Amino acid sequence: MSKELGMTTKKKNFSKWYLEVVKKAEIVDTRYPLQGAHVWMPYGFKALKLMFKIVEEELDSYGHEETYFPTLIPGSIFSKEKNFLRGFKGECFKITKAGEKKLEEELILRPTSETVMYEIFHLWIRSWRDLPLKIYQTVNIFRYETKMTKPLLRVREIVKFKEAHTVHKTAEEADKQVEEGIKIYKNFYDKLCLPYIILKTPKWDTFAGAEYNYDFFIIMPDKNVLELASVINLGQKFAKSFDIKFEDQDGRKKYPYQTCYGISERSLGALISMFGDDSGLILPMSIAPIQIIIIPIGDEKKVMDKCKELEKILKHKFRVKIDDSAKRPGFKFNYWELKGVPIRIEIGLKELKEKKLTIFRRDKNEKEKISNKNLIKYIHSLEKDINKNLSRIGKQWMKENIYSTNTLKDAKNTYKKNRGIIKVPWCNNEKCAKKIEDTLAISSLGTNPGEKCEEKCVACGKKSKTYLYLGKVPY
Repeated sequence: MSKELGMTTKKKNFSKWYLEVVKKAEIVDTRYPLQGAHVWMPYGFKALKLMFKIVEEELDSYGHEETYFPTLIPGSIFSKEKNFLRGFKGECFKITKAGEKKLEEELILRPTSETVMYEIFHLWIRSWRDLPLKIYQTVNIFRYETKMTKPLLRVREIVKFKEAHTVHKTAEEADKQVEEGIKIYKNFYDKLCLPYIILKTPKWDTFAGAEYNYDFFIIMPDKNVLELASVINLGQKFAKSFDIKFEDQDGRKKYPYQTCYGISERSLGALISMFGDDSGLILPMSIAPIQIIIIPIGDEKKVMDKCKELEKILKHKFRVKIDDSAKRPGFKFNYWELKGVPIRIEIGLKELKEKKLTIFRRDKNEKEKISNKNLIKYIHSLEKDINKNLSRIGKQWMKENIYSTNTLKDAKNTYKKNRGIIKVPWCNNEKCAKKIEDTLAISSLGTNPGEKCEEKCVACGKKSKTYLYLGKVPY
């Protein structure tokens, strides 16, 4: 493969490598003349749809139903929850005119859907019999990102934002729903083989209008931190702002409790970043648009016949393709490695003579020869092993890049040397957290409520209540 077609940047130069790989692997076309808006190419969009199908199945299995709400939100509705308005005010795109005519009321392009949904929830919910309500939708959202944009990771138009919203009778039920939301996302990321750490966000950085929220984080190849997903307990704040009430079994009118949780195409960007190498993408079988590529070696008819025979066997279980183009085998190998196809089957006269197949697995860049027999069983076994290997790689990466320190000086030196995530004893005081942030020049990510700490706060020296996790979050 020529240099201009293949990868020219090593992954150690992550920022440049990432931009090159999403372009050359045909995930998105970044040439659209608007910063933060990109064109999804068929290969990338298929991977994205396959990824979202996994989380849809998870949501469906836990009793959520799919819906759709409008993109345009009247300003009067958007401003009903004051904390929410303050949290998103600087990121909203506003429409004030239709043609040359000034609108009577400005419209907000959806940055997220709490307000547009909850305006309708107060019409839907009348009785305790209407609860719990558990819905989700997949929509595009718009936010005016002022930071440096990066395809999939930080954009102004998110083309697939999957947000779930639930409504419950009691605070206890809402807390349990948060636990269920976390479980759904754990299942989802485990199926993608992506590693993560789950942290409860500090109070001062909690989602606008919420009681508390948990975030999923991953450490990227440049040792910066990316937020993958959020699971949020909204309490009763939105219910009170939007006058959502239900008549309980005791005949009294009450405000319900709400939760929401969401993910976006950022998760695909994280996967590309985590597993890709100097040759291009490495995709797990679950979201690979092509799971198996069959490469004929030579143009003999009996070789092609064998390729077609294998395709017929495999296509009922897997997404499979024959590359019967006139290009050289070496070019094809490099091309499909760039695209991250998990499994390659090579067939030539030698394989026909030996009654074997040459199998290449992208996750390890290794080949082996296998018998023609029990191919389906072998591929299923190989898929499990690929998943196991990618999961191991991801977890090891996270483990190696989370550092525990007991003094502020040690934390500063450790972060300067290693980056990643720093974990320090903390007394749960915001002023101390700000001091730690300022000293390390990074941001608080959150805490693990189940984690015990019996050391002294690195900021004030008082007894700690927990550990504070910190890292740089540029995306």
